Amino acid sequence: MPFTIEERDVNFVLFEQLGIEDLCGTEKFADFEVDDFKMILEEAGKVSKNLLAPLNEDSDRIGCKIEDGQVYMPPGFKEAYEQYREGGWIGMTHNPEFGGQGLPNVIGVACSERFLAGCTAFSMTPGLTNSAAHVIETHGTDWMKNTFCENMYTGKWAGTMCLTESGAGSAVGDTKTTAKKVEGSDLWKITGTKTFISSGDHDLTENIIHLVLARTPGAPSGIKGISLFLIPKNKVDENGAVGGSNDVNVTNIEHKMGINGSSTCTLNFGDNNDCEGWLIGEEFAGIKYMFLMMNEARIGVGMMGMSLAAASYREALDYARERIQGTDIRDMKDADAARVPIIVHPDIKRMLLTMKAYSEGCRALLFECAYFGDKFETSGDDKYKGFVELLTPICKAYSTDQGFTTCSLGVQVLGGYGYCQEYPLEQHMRDQRINSIYEGTNGIQALDLIGRKVGAKGGMLLMNYLMDLATFIDGNSDDELLGKYVTSLGGYRDKLAEVTMNFGMMRDDQLYPVSHATPYLKLFGNVVIAALLLKQAKIAAEKLAAKEADATKWAALAESDDEVKFYLGKVETAKFFTTQLLPENIGLADSMASGDRSVIEVVL
Repeated sequence: MPFTIEERDVNFVLFEQLGIEDLCGTEKFADFEVDDFKMILEEAGKVSKNLLAPLNEDSDRIGCKIEDGQVYMPPGFKEAYEQYREGGWIGMTHNPEFGGQGLPNVIGVACSERFLAGCTAFSMTPGLTNSAAHVIETHGTDWMKNTFCENMYTGKWAGTMCLTESGAGSAVGDTKTTAKKVEGSDLWKITGTKTFISSGDHDLTENIIHLVLARTPGAPSGIKGISLFLIPKNKVDENGAVGGSNDVNVTNIEHKMGINGSSTCTLNFGDNNDCEGWLIGEEFAGIKYMFLMMNEARIGVGMMGMSLAAASYREALDYARERIQGTDIRDMKDADAARVPIIVHPDIKRMLLTMKAYSEGCRALLFECAYFGDKFETSGDDKYKGFVELLTPICKAYSTDQGFTTCSLGVQVLGGYGYCQEYPLEQHMRDQRINSIYEGTNGIQALDLIGRKVGAKGGMLLMNYLMDLATFIDGNSDDELLGKYVTSLGGYRDKLAEVTMNFGMMRDDQLYPVSHATPYLKLFGNVVIAALLLKQAKIAAEKLAAKEADATKWAALAESDDEVKFYLGKVETAKFFTTQLLPENIGLADSMASGDRSVIEVVL
């Protein structure tokens, strides 16, 4: 299957739904014009199609290898990485003072969709490097910034985040890695083992900069005793020159279900008591600093989920248009009836429309959150920051859960061929599966949403979102075409508020809300996606009405006009989601109101 990108929908979200051109009128982005954004997106598409996509299948089949303690990436990765970094794609949204390009976050996210869809495994190393450098830029000393950030934003050096240990997993506060201060020096000696470290070792760069959580002597127990350290694979002197080994050793690379072109490593620090690093910021504040990288990574993993879902949708759609099998259901009794493409069959359409709704809805969510981040940076309005904080767990968990559902449906559309390596759908599904585990499992995201975000600042983050949603609902409930769907959304919004309030009243019974955290996140996510799709439908309907006032003629026009077809697809997708997928919330809300405590009381 030829690799394609959904250019039309990306441009719709960026320029018709969000209107990101308003960023060009701000001081921070005054040097950019809309044409610059469009040119960058076009070039990113070329990189994805011509440089990255050709690596995807072979990297999955061949994978990474380890020889004499050195990890080697799949064939073609090193050459592609050099071209990628020369193009300035790694630090594109960061400070030009340190080698970045200073672009808006929303442009970086839109480009990342292209790269991730082209080759997810390749894109992980630049993505982690970008985030690690941002932590150093934000919390490091001037020497750290000047020594490491430009080398990382330009891709000369790579970066990782090292949290997980075999005995701790997501319980980061249980880390056993230790750091001891070297007397008379700013250096610390690090000893410990980290597991499941993405891009933990490779042959793409001359150095790899690890951000490592460790415990110092006498540190308090748990998360409050964790500090963050900057540890190079190879030693770096005070002038930034790279020296010999820093006693960071790879003992294993994981053999995984998917993303086989990404090296997932076990790293030993200080086997020979010669691993040296520097404390970032204050002692015992490591988890606070690392949350900057973790939250960026959560948006990034959500992007991985959406990108693979969107790729699966495109490929399933193309296949369904070409695959001839069976007759129109209305001609099923006629043995001589013409055979038709499977896209004619209603159940195939149902699956494709579900895939379309999830992938396009999650794209809108992720792009909007990135745009809200830009709006906060340019306006200082805390409302935008609050939206990002509230929606980040949904970006990560909902996009990856429904991303996997979408990939699974793609395999189903292709039938037996979907299960075979002849087509890319089975790889997408395997590559996708890790995303609900990465960067805090989706269960942890649900706990974050229900336990922290909805109650943050006295519930104001949630209240601001619900009020913003109410403004849309109240302003469009009388719309001739979409009013009944918007009104339906209003009922689901009220149900979300009711469930949230009821949980908030259970202060003496923490286990009950927690046992429903994952269904609650899905309940919330369904409302968010429905609202975004209906907002898209409103814009699309206005564009259609400008072409033809009589809505009954839109379907006929769509047969010969791609723009009409696109906009009509937006309207029908919103209707489908609101009537066919959103009603799942009725059952979710009923289960949460049931009072059933079987999850809490069962003995397994």
